[in-house]
Amino acid sequence: MEFTTADLCDGYPELVQVVQPLFREYGGAPHFSGLIQTLQVHEDNALVRKILESEGHGRVLVVDGGGSLNCALVGGKLAQLAQSSGWSGLLINGCVRDRQELALVPVGIRALHTVPMRSAKAGTGSAGVSFSFAGVDFAPGKVLYADADGILLADRPLT
Repeated sequence: MEFTTADLCDGYPELVQVVQPLFREYGGAPHFSGLIQTLQVHEDNALVRKILESEGHGRVLVVDGGGSLNCALVGGKLAQLAQSSGWSGLLINGCVRDRQELALVPVGIRALHTVPMRSAKAGTGSAGVSFSFAGVDFAPGKVLYADADGILLADRPLT
């Protein structure tokens, strides 16, 4: 599916929400899109792994880590898992690690920053919930579009 976020903003200004430009690009796919699956966690990535073990079907996992900069929610192994399970991308309101490994995995990965500390593995958090960050309301079933110009969210597919 070919698109640019600029063209989507021009063509559908009333249908898109623009995610505030807080996120850096880490994955090997700078251009990605898909229906979103939501996950809310705090400094614990056990549920991230559990969801990425399921078939992605080209979806985007949006993880609200509360903006924590204390530990990474995704690293090289989870990025590989996302790719092998068919996820098109990850948007993480938190940190990643293994930056050089992430760049080699053909999955879109956006996060606030990198930090070398790993997260807890207790399995706490909530999947399939609605939440807000970066000026946008995320809910399961919305569609995310990301490229070099930014990240958009829409209530339905636009392309």
